[in-house]
Amino acid sequence: MTILEQLKQYTKVVADTGDFESMREYKPVDATTNPSLIYKSAQDDQYRHLVDNAVEYAVKNGKGRQDIINVCLDKLAVNFGSEILKIVPGRVSTEVDARLSFDEEGSIKKANELIELYEKAGIDKERILIKVASTWEGIRAAEKLEKQGIHTNLTLLFSFVQAVACANAGVTLVSPFVGRIYDWYCKNRGVEHIDAKEDPGVHSVTTIYNYYKKFGFETEVMGASFRNKGEIKELAGCDLLTISPKLLGELHKEEGNLEKKLDEENAKAMDIEKVSYDEKQFRWELNENAMATEKTAEGIRRFTADIRKLEEYVDKLI
Repeated sequence: MTILEQLKQYTKVVADTGDFESMREYKPVDATTNPSLIYKSAQDDQYRHLVDNAVEYAVKNGKGRQDIINVCLDKLAVNFGSEILKIVPGRVSTEVDARLSFDEEGSIKKANELIELYEKAGIDKERILIKVASTWEGIRAAEKLEKQGIHTNLTLLFSFVQAVACANAGVTLVSPFVGRIYDWYCKNRGVEHIDAKEDPGVHSVTTIYNYYKKFGFETEVMGASFRNKGEIKELAGCDLLTISPKLLGELHKEEGNLEKKLDEENAKAMDIEKVSYDEKQFRWELNENAMATEKTAEGIRRFTADIRKLEEYVDKLI
C-alpha cells in the first residue's frame, strides 16, 4: 500500500485545492477552499461557467456596484463549493471575508448569507463548514453560529489558547497551521529546515489533539498548511489533514509502512490539566506567544490581500 492509502486508514484526508481534477484523482473525503485558490481557479477556462453564473446572479440581485461585487464573491465561493460537493462525499469549507475577523456580528451575517446561497443551490448546511479566523471575535461568532446549527472551521490557529477557546465554544473543527508555524521557527532560529519529529507545528497539533481527546471535546482537529510530507506522516491518526495536490501526489507515489502517531486512547491516559480562558486571559496568552500573534495577524492580512485580488478580478467582469 502507498503511504497515502495507509494514511486514509487512520485519518480523513481533505483536499486543500480549488482544482476539481486533483480531487477526482486523490479521492479526499472533504475539501477546503479560500479566496486565493478560487482566484487561481476562476481564471481557468474550464471553470469559466461558474464565474459567468456568479456574475449574472450578482447583477440581478445586487443593489449598487459594491453590493454586486460582494454578492458575486459570495456566489462564486458557493458555486465552487457546490461543484466540489459533487466530487467529495463529505464537506466543503467556505471562508468568511477575512476583513470581518474582528467583527463578530458581521461574521455571523456573512455566514448566514453563504448558507442561504448554498441552500438555494440545493446544498444541505450539514455539508458546509464556514471558515472563520481564530480571533476572540471569530470564536464568539462561531459559538453563536454553532447554536444556530451552522458548522464552523476555525482557521488561522497557531496556539494552544486559541484551540482551547475554540473547543470551549463548541466549534465543529479547528485548522492548526503546521507549515506557517514551521516557517516562523525556521526564520527565528536562522535555519533552513527543521526535522518533522522536532517540528513546532507538528508539536502544536499533537498537543491540541491530545488535549481534545483527553477531555472528550467533540471539536475535530484538522492539521493544515504543510511544507513537507514528513510533517504529514508525524500526524498520522489526526482527525483530518488538509493536503495540497503536490503533497498528495508525493504520498501517493511513496511505498513503505506508515506508523499511526496520534491515538485517542493514548491521549485519554495522559496526565493533562484542563484549562479555560476568559477574554482578558485569551488576549494576554495570545500576546505572550510572539509566533501566534504575528502569524494570526499576517494570515488575516494575506487572506485580505487575496480577497481584494478576487474583488478586482470580479470588478472587471461586471
